Amino acid sequence: MACTKTLVIAVTAAFLAATSALAQGAAEPGGVWQTQAGDARVKISKCGGGICGVIVGLKEPIDPSTGKPQVDDKNPNPALKTRPMIGLPLFNGMQPVAANKWSGQIYNADDGGTYASSISMTGPDTLRIEGCVGALCGGENWTRVGR
Repeated sequence: MACTKTLVIAVTAAFLAATSALAQGAAEPGGVWQTQAGDARVKISKCGGGICGVIVGLKEPIDPSTGKPQVDDKNPNPALKTRPMIGLPLFNGMQPVAANKWSGQIYNADDGGTYASSISMTGPDTLRIEGCVGALCGGENWTRVGR
């Protein structure tokens, strides 16, 4: 009887450890993510108690009108208009606000604006990115690339 009880306890402990590891993995946004439109890949990593995201790849890395690498030409700051898109930080120090959710500011390279935003893990390989300008809000889903 003692042997059976020890076995049950060991199996239960192993099961709990495995499900805890899976749950923690599902809540870990670190890695490379593809935007919903498929036009960019963003590397997310831990930084300053939160998470940061940097563009690491583009579907079209070369600007067809110039024949040169894409730059941040929509940025309202003239000093930043020539910085390369690859390596561009989209968000910095998004802070945790709930389980699997971070909040902060996100840069939209399509229009050069910075917006209040949140990032939520909706599955182990899906991120929901949402942002608002005043009362107008929108969002998209990003998909993890590889593991």
